[in-house]
Amino acid sequence: MSAEALKGHLDGLLLATLEDGPLHGYAVIEALREGSSGHFDLPTGTVYPALRRLEAAGLVRSGWSVVSGRRRRTYEITPAGRRALTDQRTVWDRFSDAVNTLMRPRAQGAT
Repeated sequence: MSAEALKGHLDGLLLATLEDGPLHGYAVIEALREGSSGHFDLPTGTVYPALRRLEAAGLVRSGWSVVSGRRRRTYEITPAGRRALTDQRTVWDRFSDAVNTLMRPRAQGAT
């Protein structure tokens, strides 16, 4: 699935990916890919700017860590990010319910 198709949902997906604990940038990309059975295979040019945007908004914080002997920037969700994720989940539930209702086949003869 393309980054364009995820427009408007990427922030929520990134926050959800960080919900269980801090991850370095590439691990975020891997978690998105694995968690979506390969459907969300996003380029670094999409994910890293989004993480920086979330950090600027106070929803994510970053710091440096050493992972496998390499220094990497690690991202974690903030309390404000957790509240934003809760709100985004509510919006997503309403949106997906409406889409599912419209996309389900209708009985023959129904208008």
